[in-house]
Amino acid sequence: MELLDAFKWRYATKKYDSTKKVDQVLIDKIVEATRLAPTSSGLQPFEVFVITNQELKNKIAILSHGQQIVADCSHLLVFAAWDNYTEKRIDGIFALTAAGREQPADRYKEYTDRLKSMYLDRPAEVNFVHTARQAYIAFGFAIAEAASLKVDATPMEGFLNEELDKLLRLGEKGLKSVTLLPVGYRDEANDWLVNLNKVRHPKEKFITEIA
Repeated sequence: MELLDAFKWRYATKKYDSTKKVDQVLIDKIVEATRLAPTSSGLQPFEVFVITNQELKNKIAILSHGQQIVADCSHLLVFAAWDNYTEKRIDGIFALTAAGREQPADRYKEYTDRLKSMYLDRPAEVNFVHTARQAYIAFGFAIAEAASLKVDATPMEGFLNEELDKLLRLGEKGLKSVTLLPVGYRDEANDWLVNLNKVRHPKEKFITEIA
């Protein structure tokens, strides 16, 4: 499927068929798309949790203001961003980069020193806003890849972040939940949104060309 056709096909699914499960091969592709997404300075300051445990999905549904799609979806992806930048985290990703490119261990020292001077003295809350933005880039990649595979997905922010962080013990890993992505297959007979037209701003209002 052409990517634009996939975008026209997809919508924010409101009702999942809980009896239909997404093949693990497809889930792996969706998650790999998030791993390959671009991030600022290549820091990749987030992690993705893939949840299939039904009891846990039920608990998260309660924390999502009772939204049943969380319980009924095949897989629930939780995007969790670093709660702060640290020297260890910055050095860690660039050590990995140098090793992966078979370069000297200190190849990026000048650059990492500059990043540390920018990030380490800022409040954790400011840095979390930045790491969360990076997670959102990968979130978009996951939605696009799911659409290309004809797997339904529902972008979600409506949940109790702090309660979810406690449930998944994200604080122990220095993470905070950012957004949720239930994936699965639509229940066409019971989803009120499935047959409604996709509506977006007209191009002439949405796009401004500056020559």
